[in-house]
Amino acid sequence: MPSPLPTPAGFQNPILQNVSLRRALVAILLVSASAFAFLVWLIYLKPAAGHESALISALPAVNASLNGLSTVLLLAGFVQIRRKNYAAHMRLMLSAFASSTLFLICYIAYHNAHGDTRFLAHGWIRPVYFSILISHIVLSAVALPLILTSLFLAAAGKLDTHRRVSRFTFPIWLYVSVTGVLVFAVLKLFNT
Repeated sequence: MPSPLPTPAGFQNPILQNVSLRRALVAILLVSASAFAFLVWLIYLKPAAGHESALISALPAVNASLNGLSTVLLLAGFVQIRRKNYAAHMRLMLSAFASSTLFLICYIAYHNAHGDTRFLAHGWIRPVYFSILISHIVLSAVALPLILTSLFLAAAGKLDTHRRVSRFTFPIWLYVSVTGVLVFAVLKLFNT
């Protein structure tokens, strides 16, 4: 049996250590499903509020920047865990989570005010764009519960399980962050 990984003092939460994994997973799945249902309603069912301003117009670029920042932080966190620098890994992964959370807040604000953005381009780029977008949406729905589970496991001190789950979480989260930037770039370049 592998020895437990060392962790930075103060990160593990004694309260979470007493929460069963089953109970945590049920809560995580409920939160994730609720968030996904809310986003589907917001983007596809709720009419846009119709607010336009310089701030609202800037939010897609802000969102792409936050996704880009998450990508950099995730990669830096990966490097640090490979170097066994657990304290730096923890800080970087929490920063990536904060960046992704800010992205979600800005994303909700934009879609509430502006609504969905239609892709108007035709030709070869259309199937490329929708392949990226669909995979981004599907994997973002998978990423949220994985991210929350990885964070819970680390904070609860269940580090062997954290490591196993994070092997799935990392590439999915990274893909979602990178494709978030790509969706923005393709919209900017081709949606004229």
